[in-house]
Amino acid sequence: MQTLALIDYGSGNLRSAEKALNEAARRRGVAASIVVTADPDIVAKADRVFLPGVGAFASCRAGLDASGVYEAMNEAVHQRGAPFMGICVGHQLLATEGLEFGVTPGLDWISGQVTRLEPTDPSLTIPHMGWNAIAFRRAHPLFVGIEDGAHMYYANSFALSAADPADVVATSDHGGAFVAAVAKGNVAGVQFHPEKSQAAGLALLANFLEWRP
Repeated sequence: MQTLALIDYGSGNLRSAEKALNEAARRRGVAASIVVTADPDIVAKADRVFLPGVGAFASCRAGLDASGVYEAMNEAVHQRGAPFMGICVGHQLLATEGLEFGVTPGLDWISGQVTRLEPTDPSLTIPHMGWNAIAFRRAHPLFVGIEDGAHMYYANSFALSAADPADVVATSDHGGAFVAAVAKGNVAGVQFHPEKSQAAGLALLANFLEWRP
């Protein structure tokens, strides 16, 4: 039985994410214990780490720092090699810095900046809300069984702009392409909400539970 630490740092739809991860494990037949936690000891020893996030980059970073789990997350992911996934602002926090309400340092696990979406079509609104298609830039185990053009659910005004194109797995378009998914080694992130993305989102979560980077 593997343990997945679903990080509780005061930001993110924890119950929806927990429910979706459990359902993904059930459908795929994966033995997994999904633990919602802010306990550094549990996070440091977890087999997998999952970081949600809803709201502004700066407040999410402040909440993560205040929770005391950053060092434990770093130990699990970078010292032991535990697979990591961030979603929405949890994905954005992977960047070097965020430019929302000033400059806020990110985790710098994926080089790049989080910048505001600027649609070229003035009829398109911000925040970007609802269903949108993903376009793959390269193959990745997390997206096995998910079709190019699959629709995922978004709620974002900002997006991660990766410094290295090799880190980009998929993009979406909202008056211009933006990064939808990144991966580097055992670290991955998606801008969309897999827990709200029905069958395609559950397939992604199930792939994450089986991912062996």
